[in-house]
Amino acid sequence: MSGRAAIAIVAAGAVTPVGLSLAETAASARARVARLRESAWHDRRFEPFVVGSVPDAGLPPLAEALAGRALQSREARMLRLAQVALEDVFDAAVDPAALGIDEAHPLPLLLGLPEHHTTLPIEPARFVQRLALQTGLALDIRSSVAVARGRAAPLLALREASARLRRGDAAFVLVGGVDSLVDPYVLGTLDLQGRVRNEVSNDGLTPGEGAAFVLLCRAETAAARGLEPLATLAASATGQEPGHLYAEAPYLGEGLAAAFAALLAEAPPPEPIRCVYASFNGERYWAREYGVARLRHAEAFDPEHAVEHPAEVFGDLGAAHGAVLLAIAVDAVSAGSRRSPCLVFASSDHADRGAALLLREAA
Repeated sequence: MSGRAAIAIVAAGAVTPVGLSLAETAASARARVARLRESAWHDRRFEPFVVGSVPDAGLPPLAEALAGRALQSREARMLRLAQVALEDVFDAAVDPAALGIDEAHPLPLLLGLPEHHTTLPIEPARFVQRLALQTGLALDIRSSVAVARGRAAPLLALREASARLRRGDAAFVLVGGVDSLVDPYVLGTLDLQGRVRNEVSNDGLTPGEGAAFVLLCRAETAAARGLEPLATLAASATGQEPGHLYAEAPYLGEGLAAAFAALLAEAPPPEPIRCVYASFNGERYWAREYGVARLRHAEAFDPEHAVEHPAEVFGDLGAAHGAVLLAIAVDAVSAGSRRSPCLVFASSDHADRGAALLLREAA
């Protein structure tokens, strides 16, 4: 880690179609227990969309402070999803008050939001404000940042989070993502683009929804507060793909390969990478992209490394996808069900690519 302050991940939480907590989600992903069902909405062939959705009974109501506001149904659902994931992060062992997080010392949030919109895009800054009202969590509204950049957004945020922690701007930083593709406008748009998996096409995604967050701090802060790190964030990196899904430029796989190159240059892993968590969603494009990046950096990988792509059990989670992958990987590395070094990557539909390297112990 080149003498830099080690960044620890001290808590993580998630909600997905296969679990109302990270523990449930991770267990379902390991066991390949899927929860995909037919929805009430129909595609252009008049067949019901198959989606991954979180049970309504598992979500809290919209906060009274927001009940009278003109929220899109999708935004309201995302706020409720995010609340469940945040409650999973801040349990009895990681209490905000015990960590000194309060109105006088609020918590900065770096949040990934959808890159696919309905007729009215969700306004990022307003969403963070509403999330604070929904959850009651003391968020630092002025220093928090939300970006509408899809799957990779939470992984992109890790670099900024690490920089803030190393500069001493904050003791803790919260990084996450939330999205719901289970929306009639989003479903219809993706269907018209031929991207939804159905009975006549297996080259497509299954729309899903969810949220996940990780809490980061410097390793020395964790030790001082009596927190046991779940994993160490050895490095994170970003890339840009000129030939993304919606671009006219030819696809060459440069974006993810560049992210891998930057990641491995910043923090050469102490051993070959043993596990990869990938944002594959059922579309062939993404496996080809990983193949390019993997071949260009073959020497960094254990020949027998595992590749996990849990979208097969809960669908494509949109802007929550990178955060959920990160949380599941942290859980696996912490529990020892997957050995580190562990690489997590996520690719957005547009140009953004993000990657992170996790270690069980500080380097």
